[in-house]
Amino acid sequence: MKEYTNIIIWGGVIAAVFAVLWYTGNLVKIRNYVLETREELRKCTWPTADELKGSTVVVMISVAILGVFTIAIDRILYFCVTSMMRTF
Repeated sequence: MKEYTNIIIWGGVIAAVFAVLWYTGNLVKIRNYVLETREELRKCTWPTADELKGSTVVVMISVAILGVFTIAIDRILYFCVTSMMRTF
């Protein structure tokens, strides 16, 4: 019985939101937005599988280089700060 109550409550909430959107005219705006977005996405040129793989490799290498650089700078600064703290 509890499951049916939850379904009925959520159904009522969804119906109320739908009714408010329809009454205020925002439902038409949302529909037009979705239709225009689909139209624009059809105009796009999508990469081929090989281009996508190449771009993915470039991004992964870039992230790895940036990670190594960040770790190296962190270790260098840690060493510098700890050595300065020992002198004081």
